[in-house]
Amino acid sequence: MTDIAARLIAWHRRHGRHDLPWQRNRSPYRVWVSEIMLQQTRVATVIPYFERFTDRFPDVAALAAASLDDVLGHWSGLGYYARARQLHRAAQRVLEHHGGVVPETFAELVALPGIGRSTAGAILALSRNVPLPVLDGNVKRVLTRHNGIEGWPGDRRVEALLWTLAGELVPADRAGAYTQAIMDLGATLCTRTRPLCSDCPVTQTCRARELGQQEQLPAKRPRRLLPEKHAVFAMLQNDAGEILLQRRPETGIWGGLWSFPECPAQTDVVDWAADQFDAGVEIVTRAPILRHTFTHFRLSIEPIHLRLRRAEHRIADRPAVQWWRPAEAASLGLAAPVRRLIEKHFPSEPS
Repeated sequence: MTDIAARLIAWHRRHGRHDLPWQRNRSPYRVWVSEIMLQQTRVATVIPYFERFTDRFPDVAALAAASLDDVLGHWSGLGYYARARQLHRAAQRVLEHHGGVVPETFAELVALPGIGRSTAGAILALSRNVPLPVLDGNVKRVLTRHNGIEGWPGDRRVEALLWTLAGELVPADRAGAYTQAIMDLGATLCTRTRPLCSDCPVTQTCRARELGQQEQLPAKRPRRLLPEKHAVFAMLQNDAGEILLQRRPETGIWGGLWSFPECPAQTDVVDWAADQFDAGVEIVTRAPILRHTFTHFRLSIEPIHLRLRRAEHRIADRPAVQWWRPAEAASLGLAAPVRRLIEKHFPSEPS
């Protein structure tokens, strides 16, 4: 074991986190779910989602047997919904090809949807003590600072160097303890801003600390201007108080989630709705613009509340478009902006 690994493990034994929900029972399935949820998401945000998700889907078989609507409903609000769709597909594949047992080899794991090199390493190291490296955001930050590595970690050259360093540090017999320790260090001490270097177990050998570059490393992603897009949400409601929702295609933003129908650009929303549903339409209100930022663009949503009459017969042969009572819609897989709009403009009836 390297001196750095030994110091990290000793520090974590005394000061690390030991009671996170996925640490209480380190089964491969629970570690897998937690690692997928923790991608680009803070621990504090993940904890309640993880607990609800694993209560509803306690094992691979339960997740594989569930409907996608059910899975997305329990993921709703956590964001990056492709993670949930891939997790669901992967569970079905594990049930079909591995008898419901999470694979024990790296090659079999990375062959599953949504599991990359780092996630597979984390699953095997944390649940089975297999000495494989992990390179999530926290580990990248620790290694970049400790070794004084310049350049954006997402650059292929820099990332390849980080993978080499990560692999050299994993101890053969304490892989799980080391992996948890270095991830915890990045999450609690070696944070993105204002790192607590005075409490760090490897501060004496940290190159960034020596050079006073803790705030400069790792280098930030090169800035780029995000394109702006605009969408008109037709918030259609019938005389019974139901709202019309449409399941989005599997590919694209909010894939597989339920959303309000979108009116095409440069089209009058009243004329469009009347033509789509062969019904009388009137505008109830134009809600304020809602802005939502994705990784690759920013979306301005213009929500328009419309009253629609006698439209049921036009959607009978369109299973992706359905009427829902607001209380029923709350249990669906909804994009976060759609959920906020429903809660604000269509409050559920008092029980």
